Amino acid sequence: MSLGTHAEVMREAGANTRVVDAGGGTVIPGFVEGHMHLFAGAAELSHLQLFGTRGFDELKARTEAYIRQNPGDDLIIGEQADYVIISEHEPLSRHHLDRIVKDRPILVFSPDHHTAWANTLALEKVGLLKGKKLGPGNEIVMGPDGLAQGELREGEAIDPVRKLSKKGSRDRLGLTTGGEPDPYPSKAEFEADLETMRVGLRHCAAHGITFVQNMDGNIYTLELLEELQRRGELTARVRVPFHFKNFMDIAMLEKASQMAARWQGDMLCSGFVKLFMDGVADSQTAVMIEDYANRPGWKGEPLFEPDRFAAIATEADRRGLQIAVHAIGDGAVRIVLDGYEAAQKANGRRDSRHRVEHVEVIHPDDIGRFGKLGVIASMQPPHPPGCHGLPLEPYLSNIGEARWQWAFAWTALRAQGARLVFGTDWPVSDIDPMWSLQSAMTRGRWNEAMPDNRQSLHQAIHSYTADGAWAGFMEGRTGVLKEGMLADICVLPVDLQRTDPTTFKGIRPRMTVCDGRVVFEG
Repeated sequence: MSLGTHAEVMREAGANTRVVDAGGGTVIPGFVEGHMHLFAGAAELSHLQLFGTRGFDELKARTEAYIRQNPGDDLIIGEQADYVIISEHEPLSRHHLDRIVKDRPILVFSPDHHTAWANTLALEKVGLLKGKKLGPGNEIVMGPDGLAQGELREGEAIDPVRKLSKKGSRDRLGLTTGGEPDPYPSKAEFEADLETMRVGLRHCAAHGITFVQNMDGNIYTLELLEELQRRGELTARVRVPFHFKNFMDIAMLEKASQMAARWQGDMLCSGFVKLFMDGVADSQTAVMIEDYANRPGWKGEPLFEPDRFAAIATEADRRGLQIAVHAIGDGAVRIVLDGYEAAQKANGRRDSRHRVEHVEVIHPDDIGRFGKLGVIASMQPPHPPGCHGLPLEPYLSNIGEARWQWAFAWTALRAQGARLVFGTDWPVSDIDPMWSLQSAMTRGRWNEAMPDNRQSLHQAIHSYTADGAWAGFMEGRTGVLKEGMLADICVLPVDLQRTDPTTFKGIRPRMTVCDGRVVFEG
């Protein structure tokens, strides 16, 4: 790729060169989506969409309209129902859902996907109506009548209901089990999954995304993407991890090493391990150092005991694998940082670029450890309460005002040497990078004691491009516009430096170029 003055660049043009005039718009590197779920996000586009729904009547109307358009007896899956969809004082329950649909199972997910609500029929079908003993961090919320209320917290509680879907769960295997489809999909099923992946890739290209760092994965995900690459249809660079679950033996890291060895190209690669340390603050499954503000005696339960995580991190690091861990509460963040420090002491310091995903609440004593240990803070501008249409509750009351200043602490982390990588966690949040830039630049404060966490345009774009490329070990190939780099480009129709950031949402690229090929043109 050549850069320079207009005259210098035009001297490179040949007879078959296409010249694109940006027309006073902005030309930036293609967006690097630092944290998303490509296959699952694409599959969810056809589900019942409930973002912004408020009150029972609107929930009923939207659900009934969806059922009319999607008749049958299959599981109805709803997405993006926030925790106060009924009201701030009345939680969603199976009884609400029963009043909408009794003769068909329904499962409605919160935006973070760590909580879901099912109707009575769905709970009966999978034997959860009377409750069930589950592992740490998972819960079936029970009512005073001894029956499940309908609220299911974390995967072990949710997955049995989701398996009622006739579509199967191949799109979520990389999240739920880290395993492979068994039996292996038929040719028709494989082709259907290819089309789902195409839908996701088209969605990325339409939003200027040229590099996806997927946060769930297995061999099957890579095989789908590899087949699209063979057919010339892979329109973004994709990194796919091995998802290590807490029920696995440490020997399973050999599979991660095999995936890393088999896939290591510029367009498709593996090379890292993803784990979950906790849940989310909204359902009080995130792990805190001190008790939840409104639940004395409860801090949450980690999915890995600290010593066990340190052993896993040390072995993964010894194998040369990058590690990415979902950690939302300050207790979970500390466990992960301790594990990374243990790995560094055992194996010696190397260019590991280990990551902590989300870092929603952090103890002030741990902020400087990111820079000291060389750990990436992978964070999502859509996630702070009040951004992207998210309600303030129950999040703020759960963590308590004393922790507000240490929630989504972008400014403090940057000031103490952390490298911030931005993304959306799609489908948890809308995929639109421009909306994320808007949230990063315009985020408000919850009280006067809060630090100003607004990011500059340069900081936000850098975290969405160059820093994301660095996190994926691609900084010498993409993430910036300079001569000699791979041609990953996003052409926007406006001059961002002259545009009010409160209007960024919905600005769509005129053109997306990945690896020198036009993959989207609006």
